[in-house]
Amino acid sequence: MTVCFANFNLTPPVLLAPLAGITDLPFRQLVSRFGAGLVVSEMVASQEMVQAKPGVREKAELGFGETNTAVQLAGREAHWMAEAARMVEANGAQLIDINMGCPAKKVTSTSGAGASGSALMRDLDHATSLIEAVVGAVSVPVTLKTRLGWDDASRNAAELARRAEAAGVQMVTIHGRTRQQFYKGRANWTAIAEVKQAVSIPVIANGDIVDVDTARAALAQSGADGVMVGRGAQGRPWRLAEIAADIFGTPKPEVPRGGALAEIVSEHVEAMLSFYGPTLGNRMARKHLGWYLDHAGDPAGLRRHLQTESDNARVQRLIRSAFDAQTMEVA
Repeated sequence: MTVCFANFNLTPPVLLAPLAGITDLPFRQLVSRFGAGLVVSEMVASQEMVQAKPGVREKAELGFGETNTAVQLAGREAHWMAEAARMVEANGAQLIDINMGCPAKKVTSTSGAGASGSALMRDLDHATSLIEAVVGAVSVPVTLKTRLGWDDASRNAAELARRAEAAGVQMVTIHGRTRQQFYKGRANWTAIAEVKQAVSIPVIANGDIVDVDTARAALAQSGADGVMVGRGAQGRPWRLAEIAADIFGTPKPEVPRGGALAEIVSEHVEAMLSFYGPTLGNRMARKHLGWYLDHAGDPAGLRRHLQTESDNARVQRLIRSAFDAQTMEVA
């Protein structure tokens, strides 16, 4: 199945969610290699992007010149949103996603630069003005990611989606929770159906989709055109390709085990060291190593050593010890 809109074909409609501190360049490249339809950069603060705050541009780097990557922008001022959109388009971004779904307090707080993320659902006029600013600033497709609403008393995702479509947004992703739920309880995929019925543009379902079964259930209950996967890909960068193969008939990925898994993990760690530098890269890699161990078995005594060792040569030897002889299921 292909989801088509101007200048962009989404095949298959299985997307990697933006996850702060996780979906960085090395991880997005790895997931893409297995066969995701689209990967989305970590949320990039628009004003900080334009003002070249250290480390911000790197979050969007994979979006430059890559055909299956979206750069996600956040902010609350139309000027900075438009300027950041122009900047990432000029650098080669193929698609721009607007974040109106992040529930983090530091994003939704009215202190400092003001509220953004899912707090924008409390003021749809202002949210619409930001969308119009971004769409008007660029020629590449613009998409939107949001939630069901601020809380259960104000579930206005369908209205926001209608406004976004009228403003020129070409696809909407809905996380099936309100902002006040954060990530608690279960995602309400059925509620996403209201958004699907309200617009003619593609709608993507998000929230608690971690494998083939949950992807099928989310699609059945929401009527959505595709799914977005976040934590289900942690330690299993092939998971999106598995979902796509089962539901949309794309080639089935070969799930690595034993020595093949050791090679994938080793390459991932090396890519992180190259991207971040040896000190930060080693620290950033530890959580990924933990997730790989969670899903591929946890050889006694190796987890602690893998997640505390700072010498990369020893880390690579430990990876081989941890995974080379492993033949258990990693699904």
